[in-house]
Amino acid sequence: MPIDPRRLRFLLAVARSGGVLAAADVLHMTPSAVSQQIAHLERETGCTLMTRTSQGSALTAEGLVLAEAAQEIERTLLEARTKLDRGGIELQGAVRIGGFQSFLSVVIAPALADWRRDLPGIHFEVVEADREVLLRSLKAGELDAAIIEFDAGEPPKSLPSGVTEIPLTDEPWKLVVPAGTLLTDTTELGRIKLPWLGVGPGDASAQALQRLRRVAGINQPTIHRYFATQTALALVAAGEGMAVIPMLALHGLSLEGVETVDVPGLGTRRIVLRSHFRGKQAHRLLAPVTALIRDALSKIDVGQA
Repeated sequence: MPIDPRRLRFLLAVARSGGVLAAADVLHMTPSAVSQQIAHLERETGCTLMTRTSQGSALTAEGLVLAEAAQEIERTLLEARTKLDRGGIELQGAVRIGGFQSFLSVVIAPALADWRRDLPGIHFEVVEADREVLLRSLKAGELDAAIIEFDAGEPPKSLPSGVTEIPLTDEPWKLVVPAGTLLTDTTELGRIKLPWLGVGPGDASAQALQRLRRVAGINQPTIHRYFATQTALALVAAGEGMAVIPMLALHGLSLEGVETVDVPGLGTRRIVLRSHFRGKQAHRLLAPVTALIRDALSKIDVGQA
């Protein structure tokens, strides 16, 4: 039976997010609908692609092979989009990209060498800052593009005049707890007595945390205050508390001493690129740069945190 390529995005979402529940949040579907699409793929391939674990779902060796093929298809299409956007014209100029720590370190920094090779006429500069600073810098013309995060459940706000917003990705929030905290499944969440680790009230994860308090009824007090994900993981591993952290921020970090949990209804972090139209040159560079960023996102290894 031939494989329907349209179903591959569901398998890729499971591979990237770490489970069916998280993939369903990213795809804005029900978990059962995602499972059904995976089941269709299993019938088409004649292979078991996914297994259930105490932590959610995991791809089998055959599932990983197919997910890697899906990622390669996505990457090829993105490369084609980049070439179409460039129109065969040698691009020239400077692009100043602002963003937050996890996106810059996981997505942008590893891709810079390839970008400079593929677009030698463009000088790339990155700036790390929090959301409010990024938005002020974009307004002041100090940045050409700002990559910002917010909780996907936040009410939409109107954009300032002249500002455009391009969605990049939605990724699942994860509940991070000390290893061994949950003995069976997420039905135990209401029994957790650990305090929360604190974040700033304007942080995107603060919105997700408020939602988790409502969904799971975990109303413990908040202690400590962290900025870097590494600090949060160290505190969680030490048994000091628990935290809500997005999938991308965990990529490549040691998870020794902690467990990540998919919680139904926890939702996703939305990452977007905002730009301010300031002339034809900057506008002409926006499409290929956006395509490069999306391509870099597609290259993040599936099956890794």
